[in-house]
Amino acid sequence: MTTLRVLGSAAGGGFPQWNCNCFNCDGLRRGVIAASARTQSSIALSEDGVHWLLVNASPDILAQIRATPALQPARAARDTGIVAVLLVDAQIDHAAGLLMLREHRSALPVYATPAVLQDLAEGFPLTRILSHYCRLQAHPLALDASPFCVPPLTGLRLHAIALDSKPPPYSPHRAAPQRGDNIGLRIVSASGKRVFYAPGLGHMTPHVQAELAQADVILVDGSFWSDDEMQRLGLSPQSARDMGHLAQSGPQGMIAALDQVPAARKILIHINNTNPILVDDAPERRELAAHGIEVAHDGMEIAL
Repeated sequence: MTTLRVLGSAAGGGFPQWNCNCFNCDGLRRGVIAASARTQSSIALSEDGVHWLLVNASPDILAQIRATPALQPARAARDTGIVAVLLVDAQIDHAAGLLMLREHRSALPVYATPAVLQDLAEGFPLTRILSHYCRLQAHPLALDASPFCVPPLTGLRLHAIALDSKPPPYSPHRAAPQRGDNIGLRIVSASGKRVFYAPGLGHMTPHVQAELAQADVILVDGSFWSDDEMQRLGLSPQSARDMGHLAQSGPQGMIAALDQVPAARKILIHINNTNPILVDDAPERRELAAHGIEVAHDGMEIAL
């Protein structure tokens, strides 16, 4: 049986964010709101509970490994259950954890699109940095949705689905986005269960809606409740859409899109620290529940 484990469910900066004193972050620190701390977004997949594919390597990867004993099977003096890393984009909150894996005893297999690999070679030169440590073994992903597998997880079929989004702010082509800057991942287990994972999703295009319609489990962008969330709080001049995220509320929001797929299990992940859905008893959380939508948490496991 394939297991999908949520290692981290928060957006960049985690929850609480180290320098943020918004209602959520301040309330969690003071213990006056019903909420749980979260690390930065990442999931892991395994068919046998021993060998794991890490999907995104967040800056919190060391804490996530400590919280997930299966990732450290301890079969030798130096060991890991992580057989490879797949990146859906080159954002710092999804790629910086590769630096924490520098002691890997052989070249670390990294699956990513050519656009992401380019950013990791130029804008955020992890390829060059890690060449002095474990080294990265690059596996470029095709963007034709063709199936591929990551050994030894040979019963798991994966498909890279190109999404409309932006590369990271540090990227040399930030102002000229390329196809493959951001992907969703279609995951098909040996049992036939189908997952669509897209922690960064800015536009609900017809091909994305088709992916949602065919999925048994949907794990999608839960960054912001409202498009003007950061602007209204005085934390950023940018809207959610400016940052490449589709907000949950509103007639064209994520809730409305997920309402079109009533049969699937629907879960929000990559939740920004400002989002009111982080508070267990918030009215926004009740609204999600009324639409059959869950909120991911660190340690959540899904059997496929």
